[in-house]
Amino acid sequence: MTIKVRFFASLREQIGHAELELADENLATVGDVWAAASRGAQPPSEVLAAVNHTTTGLEAPVKDGDEVGFFPPVTGG
Repeated sequence: MTIKVRFFASLREQIGHAELELADENLATVGDVWAAASRGAQPPSEVLAAVNHTTTGLEAPVKDGDEVGFFPPVTGG
């Protein structure tokens, strides 16, 4: 299974890369993708995730060829 992973905004600096491809048969959920791609970093408590441009949670399943994006919590004023 190959998953394209993208980190946006401050997560890009926190994790140390903007995107990568994971080739791992043990990836079942978005949370598994985070664990494999984040170099051991814990996800921010309000991390936002998307699979193929659709917002989802860390428990969502992934499949071969998916693109998973992670975004920091959004603030504004």
